[in-house]
Amino acid sequence: MKVCIYGAGAIGAHIAVLMKLAGVDVSVVARGANLEAIKQNGLKLIIDGEEKVARLPAVKEPADLGPQDFVIVALKSHQAWDAADHMTPLLGPDTAVVTAQNGIPWWYFYGFEGQYKNLQLESVDPRGRQWKAIGPERAIGCTVYPAAELIAPGVIKHTYGDRYGLGEPTRKETPRIKALAGAFEAAGLKPKIYPEIRNDIWLKLWGNLCFNPISALTHATLDVVATDPGTRMVARKMMEEAEIIARRIGAHFRVDIERRINGAASVGAHRTSMLQDLDKKRPLELDALLSVVQEMGRLVDVPTPAIDIVLALTKQMGRVAGVYPVFPEKWLEEDPAMKSFG
Repeated sequence: MKVCIYGAGAIGAHIAVLMKLAGVDVSVVARGANLEAIKQNGLKLIIDGEEKVARLPAVKEPADLGPQDFVIVALKSHQAWDAADHMTPLLGPDTAVVTAQNGIPWWYFYGFEGQYKNLQLESVDPRGRQWKAIGPERAIGCTVYPAAELIAPGVIKHTYGDRYGLGEPTRKETPRIKALAGAFEAAGLKPKIYPEIRNDIWLKLWGNLCFNPISALTHATLDVVATDPGTRMVARKMMEEAEIIARRIGAHFRVDIERRINGAASVGAHRTSMLQDLDKKRPLELDALLSVVQEMGRLVDVPTPAIDIVLALTKQMGRVAGVYPVFPEKWLEEDPAMKSFG
């Protein structure tokens, strides 16, 4: 089995090192100082107080690797969109592409029947770039639960977690997803194959779509956002809107809102990824977490007043800070419903 990790950041490196040390044929696509460090020193993972080092092929150009059995895309959604054409040399006739990302994936409506069949979401895949370059039939969904940080070029520190959710958009338990889960298990990770991966995607997104932007706007840690009466109320309103949208499209939630918020509060004084990105002047991952939920709300005729307001405020904050928009073109006109706020 040949596996390429496209993006050797925190999560990509976590998977790559553990799979390589377990005997999987793994390579990585990286760039810049990270790529040079991996070439010179190997890819290093600090986990449970131990440093694990994997020597593995690391390239900038996918053509140097050729077709793979699996490509695990460990980039943020806007980065994956930008890289879609670049990764095509990795794709053979049967290559599967694993979307290890937060938020609603570009392939979400693949495998649906009826009015939403093969509907493409502009918020996360402008002009259908990934749909055309990769093809939804290759996609395997992946929810990421570990936390890790790139602390130096080629060096990643694992914080917690070893669980990954996996699922076919077609809801089938195929030979390829069993093989992928086997590679994760061999690496000492804990994959779970879901009959409907979209449910797990929504469960994780449920928290990300509110806690991330609220923390970026307020600079508060997760425990404060989830326990302060004001911000907790805003988070609840956003989650209520998202739940209605998700259920109308066919998703189900295995926990309720109170349990989801309380679970976030129990994490403690955690700085959300969006707050960290803002502090480090990195692009904000707003579209896969919020804009797409707004877009889906319009599809099913569900108003999203709380989401609209928080999204508008966070976008404006991002523009002022120079970290939004993340796509090189603006593909959607401003929502007329929001003009009244200006």
